[in-house]
Amino acid sequence: MRVFQESLKIGELATGQDLTIPIFKLKALHASGPSVYIQANVHGAEVQGNAVIYQLMKRLEQYNICGDITLVPLANPLGINQKSGEFTLGRFDPITGVNWNREYLAHDIDLVDWYQNNKTLNDTDLIHAYKKCLLESCQSRLQSEWGITTGHQQAVMLQSMAHQADIVLDLHTGPKSCKHLYCPQYDVQAASYFSIPYTLLIPNDFGGAMDESIFCPWWQLSEHMKSTGREMDVPVSAFTLELGSQENIHLEDALADAMGILAYLSHRGVIAEKVEPVDMPRYACHLTDYKKYHSPLGGMVEYLAKVGEPLAAKEPLANILRIDLYGTDKALTQLSLNQDCVPILHFASASVYQGTELYKVMTNVFEI
Repeated sequence: MRVFQESLKIGELATGQDLTIPIFKLKALHASGPSVYIQANVHGAEVQGNAVIYQLMKRLEQYNICGDITLVPLANPLGINQKSGEFTLGRFDPITGVNWNREYLAHDIDLVDWYQNNKTLNDTDLIHAYKKCLLESCQSRLQSEWGITTGHQQAVMLQSMAHQADIVLDLHTGPKSCKHLYCPQYDVQAASYFSIPYTLLIPNDFGGAMDESIFCPWWQLSEHMKSTGREMDVPVSAFTLELGSQENIHLEDALADAMGILAYLSHRGVIAEKVEPVDMPRYACHLTDYKKYHSPLGGMVEYLAKVGEPLAAKEPLANILRIDLYGTDKALTQLSLNQDCVPILHFASASVYQGTELYKVMTNVFEI
């Protein structure tokens, strides 16, 4: 294995300095397995993915890699440095207000026409041609004569690197969160390798996130081909790994997640050695059953339901304290839900507006 470090310019500050990100490339001596792209810290406060990349790099020194691996920590320098006092705000582009993880390019490709012009190619050549088409689409967007926003430019440059890989992992965290995985429905088997207890199965709909920007075009191509009578498995895999809570670095926990990633890479033939996945119960729900609970009133919140622990219907979710209403029956309001669920994450602050997204919960949960 050969290791190369380089940097990529992704923009310029108002004072003229370059915005750059570090890139580590691990080159297989004799590449025979899938290629991999892993990025972390697209949201400024979601730093744990950097620790996972660190632990991955340390462990990969001990393995024989069979596929090239590109690692991009600190993927969003603007967001990472967007501080207010002790807090990191970098979830939204401060210039446009757009979520940094909703800036990726939705390719405008006429699949019917494209496949009609390429259907005589064998699967290998077809995959190569479509990948080239996706990369050209990214380059065309970056070279728009009208220019593009800072955040969109950064996202499409990251997306261009990811499109060159067969496996893409985007490392995130929640506000106050347990570990969970976003996994496309066609690839549910992959969830059994990561050291993550909860999985959200996502459909073939592009919502702007990195993982969707990678697998949706291929899934759409595969479905179109199937409609013409030709079968081809989706040739890429892309996942978002939510690694706990933001504003937190925990190296021992990062090692556990790195070993889960290595178990998946071992299964896919990226590393020659066998790494067994952790034997643990794993549960899932469909994305349509992943519900947001918004606070019915403003006030101070006592979060009662523990993330990652099943919550029975009618059991307490949270208390809302309204000290301004002391002496009335509205001073303390207990909140609950009418169905069984698993709370996955909750809002980071104890003070909320009415309508704040208080919890996200999985419903209709099943074991995988």
